[in-house]
Amino acid sequence: MSQSGVNYQQQLHPWCIVRLLPNLKRLTVARCRRRGDAEAHLKLLHQQLVLADFTIVFDPSPHSDDYERTN
Repeated sequence: MSQSGVNYQQQLHPWCIVRLLPNLKRLTVARCRRRGDAEAHLKLLHQQLVLADFTIVFDPSPHSDDYERTN
């Protein structure tokens, strides 16, 4: 997929579930179109990965360097 295609796809899915890492780093693990979808996905992650720290953020202008499409 082209760089512009990835950015457009990311713009359609501005709600991100990120894993909080040491040293103020983060890793985007999922992107969702609606906050409710992100909350449902986060609930499943908390049930499966209890030790990891996840949160939901709104990211209207995403960077493609840490993007992993899982939805």
